[in-house]
Amino acid sequence: MIKLLISIKERDPAANSLLEIFLLYPGFHAVLLHRIANFIWNLKLKFFAKIISYFARIFTGIEIHPGAQIGENMFIDHGLGVVIGETSEIGNNVLIYHGVTLGGNTLNKGKRHPTIKNNVIIGAGAKILGPVIVGEGARVGANAVVTKNVPNKSTFMGVPAKELKENSNKIKKRFTAYGTPTDIDLEQQTQENKIILKSEKIEKKLKLLELEIKKIKHK
Repeated sequence: MIKLLISIKERDPAANSLLEIFLLYPGFHAVLLHRIANFIWNLKLKFFAKIISYFARIFTGIEIHPGAQIGENMFIDHGLGVVIGETSEIGNNVLIYHGVTLGGNTLNKGKRHPTIKNNVIIGAGAKILGPVIVGEGARVGANAVVTKNVPNKSTFMGVPAKELKENSNKIKKRFTAYGTPTDIDLEQQTQENKIILKSEKIEKKLKLLELEIKKIKHK
């Protein structure tokens, strides 16, 4: 518990003391109550685990299914509206902002929620859907909708989410609030990404055309 409190203070400049976090941070309370609910869930006492999860949601405004697997030092900043589904797996030192959904995309009982690796930042309002993997050290920008795997140490933004390639090395080396870099021209970067995607599509079409020409020559 102390380790989690210290890690939260290190990541939140608004936190004045460990006591303040302990008493007043709903993100801390939600994780603490989830630890209890998850322990009971693993004892196969699922009804009682869901009771604890239910009251935790009322108390904190954060909904974490008791079956979700959460690593060390996960910090839910602000917290209101966060939803973490049953088969979600979250690594160590993950930072999640308010309004985030780790949701399923199927009615099947198996793995249907995301896997979040270590040291990931997920921005406010982001939706990560299905059994996708968000790689270690990745950043998911505010309000992004992710339905495909996110590589390690990459930054994904937009709807649907696409990789932000500009200044990627710079982004990887520093903290990115809300998973969203604010020191670059996002509009310009979006246009550049569109040009890159179009050039990649043209390149693929040219390769297909070359193959067709070769086939015609061999006939």
